[in-house]
Parts: sequence; C-alpha cells; structure tokens
Amino acid sequence: MNNSIKTINPFNNKTIKEYEVHTSEQLSHFLENSKKAFDKWRETSIKERCRLLDSLAQILEDDKDQLAELITLEMGKPLAQSISEIEKCITLCDFYATNAEDFLADELIDTDANESFISYDPLGTILAVMPWNYPFWQVLRFAVPTLTAGNTAILKHASNVTGCALAIEKLFERAGYPQGCFTSIIANHDAIEKLIANDIIKAVSLTGSEKAGKSIAATAGKHLKKTVLELGGNNACIVLDDADLDKHMDTIVNARMQNAGQSCIAAKRFIVTETIYDEFLKRFKDKVALLKFGDPMDKQVTIGTLARVDLGDILKKQIDGSIALGANVISGNKQDKAYFEPTILTDITKDMPVFKEETFGPVAPIMKVKNTEEAFRMAAETRFGLGTMVFTQSIEIAQHYINTIEDGAYFVNELVKSDARLPFGGTKASGYGRELSREGIHEFVNRKTVFINH
Repeated sequence: MNNSIKTINPFNNKTIKEYEVHTSEQLSHFLENSKKAFDKWRETSIKERCRLLDSLAQILEDDKDQLAELITLEMGKPLAQSISEIEKCITLCDFYATNAEDFLADELIDTDANESFISYDPLGTILAVMPWNYPFWQVLRFAVPTLTAGNTAILKHASNVTGCALAIEKLFERAGYPQGCFTSIIANHDAIEKLIANDIIKAVSLTGSEKAGKSIAATAGKHLKKTVLELGGNNACIVLDDADLDKHMDTIVNARMQNAGQSCIAAKRFIVTETIYDEFLKRFKDKVALLKFGDPMDKQVTIGTLARVDLGDILKKQIDGSIALGANVISGNKQDKAYFEPTILTDITKDMPVFKEETFGPVAPIMKVKNTEEAFRMAAETRFGLGTMVFTQSIEIAQHYINTIEDGAYFVNELVKSDARLPFGGTKASGYGRELSREGIHEFVNRKTVFINH
C-alpha cells in the first residue's frame, strides 16, 4: 500500500507536495478527538456558532487570493474561476450566519398536548467524502450547515487536492472552531469502509461518482447509517425555437465549458429544435473559439486543463466511441496530456456514449430535434436526474413541462447552479438527499418529536 500522496500541477505536471498517509492509529485518534469535540460543541449556543461563521467568512475574504491560487495549482482551474469559488463560499457562510438560528429553532406543532414541537438535535460526527472539481465549495457547502447544526465533521478529500483539504481545516481552526470540530484526514479509499463502520461516525455525505455512491451507500447501509449522495449528472440543455441567443449564448457556452466542463451540473447534452439549430451551432462554435487556454494562473485564461491526464483519456474514449456510431466532429477532439481542446459534436443519437454517459470535460454533443415535444422527450432519456435547463421566451411552455422532468433542478433561461438559498441534489442515478438551504441543515439532525402534558 502506498503510504504517501503526491499532489501534481496538471498544467505543467510538476509535483507540488508529498504528504504522508495517516496511519490507522492516527485515524483512531482523530475519531476520538472528534467525538470529544462533539460532546462540547453540541452545547455551544447557536448564536456562537453563527458568530464563528462570520469569522470564517472574514478569513476567506482576507485570504481569497492565496486560497484561489492553491485551487488552481492543484486541479488546474483558471484563477478567475477559483477566486469566484472562494467568493461563493463567503456568501454561503453569510447565508447560514443569518438564517441558521431560524432553521434550527424548535418547530411548534398544535396537538392535544399542552406543548408539542419538533426539536432539531445534532447527530454527532459526520464523515464527508468529497471530490476535487470544486475543492473548497463542495466541502464548505457540506461543512458549514453540518457544523452549524451542532455536529462535528471528518473530511476525506480527493487526494489530488490534499493541500486544499488541509487548508480548509486550518480555516476552521483560525476562525475559532474547537479542535476536533473539523478534521481533514489523509487516507486511501480502503480506509473509508473502516471509518463508516466505526460507531463514532453517525452518517456520511458523499459527492462523487455513481460507483462511489453505491459503494458508500452499501457500506453505510450495513451499519444503518444515513447517507446523502450527490452523484453524477447528465444535464440536458434544451434550446427551443424562440430562444434569445443574443441574450443567453454566453450563459449556454459557460454552462458547458466552465471549469473545463468538470462539473456534475454542467450542460452535457444540447438538445436544439431544428428551426434554430443552424444559427445555434454557428454561434456556439464562434463563442467556443474565443476561449483562451494557457497557464491557469493567468487571470485572462478562460479554460484550463483537466485535473488529471487519465480524465482526458476517459473523455477521448467516449468521444471516439460516439464517432464510431456516427457523431461528427465540428471542432476540437485533441488531447495534450491533461489539456483537452474544447470539442463540439453533431449528428448525435441517444445510443452514443456522449449522450447516455456522463462526460466530465469540455465536450458539447449537440442533437437536432423536430419540436418542443421531442426535445423534452430526449431530455428525459437518461438514468441521471440532477438538473435540466431550458432556453425559451415562452415561459408558459417551460412551466408546462416542469412536472415532466424528474430532476432535482429545473432552470429556465439560466444554467443549473447551486445556491445557498435553494436545496441542491438529484434523483435516480444522481443520488438522494439535499444540500444547502433549510433542507440542507436538516439532513444531519435528529428531528425529535417532543410531546408534553402538564
């Protein structure tokens, strides 16, 4: 077993740092510390927890540039996008600092008791298994509501962003959170099963692949522990005849190419009605051609590398498999180590890998359909259920189809995105449970019924 982890800059393939994997003894120590911290932290007032969120937000603001640089070095995201990620984390802290006390207040219920209410009690230590594509946002959108509800957290982050994982732990410490309240562990995947089995771990949150989600859910299920799973997506971007391309083309391109397409909620299948198809394809191609590749530390760069070389290999196989079934390459389809040129494919059918599988990179398969009805029918041709976006000036038509889409999100004239004020999560192969908003802070609490007669 490898006892160390290297982080590697995907742009220049240089090693950034090497980290020792924590031993089983160290992991046991972290678990015990987290349990001890919980016993005290759960008694901390909600006002104090919210005050610490304000402190965390200020540190994020003060250190924004350095933290963004760390993101870019470890996973290749353009620096401007990394800065935006940290800024989004600040808004998250502000949201819960303002609203958590209301979200966690006892909910009075009128019954035949003298007094009856729902009490929202923390569960204990929650294990988070998180991905590399938004290495701060994915973690903080779990940790901020979970800790504010009175739980403690242990993070197993993706190994290629280990520096980010340790930086997040330091952020919580500097903000004034008690030692053991938030812990980042450096561990191999085979350690996760043992962690879940430990009685100290009360629940698990995973953001990752469908394969990882099934494995985590099976292990947690054996021990009767709750899971929240935010898995892959295959979001459809439906463009109807009356879509305002002048107004929305930048948004549509960004929906696919932001973070080099490495997002579960990216637009992964473009379904365009035939009347507008030719104009759409021309404008989309022109916009993609303006994307600037280069050193992601340059704020002028708008598309970076993929986070690892092997991710490009997987994407190339999906594209080539689709070409073999008749897809036509309009532009791109060139790989240079971790860099994958933005790619546009047409003549798409529903049996192609780029249509039925999740593609995690800058490839845009564009399918032509006859009308609105066929567009929504094709959008539903997927095992996933994370989000759908529709571009149209006919809001009544868009509203008509809301209940026909089984996804966790439905966005009209906007790209699918997470927002602290709104619940976020999927259905079907995209997982279950919700993050963010009131629903997110209630995922890892005991909704206790209290019934009192005097």
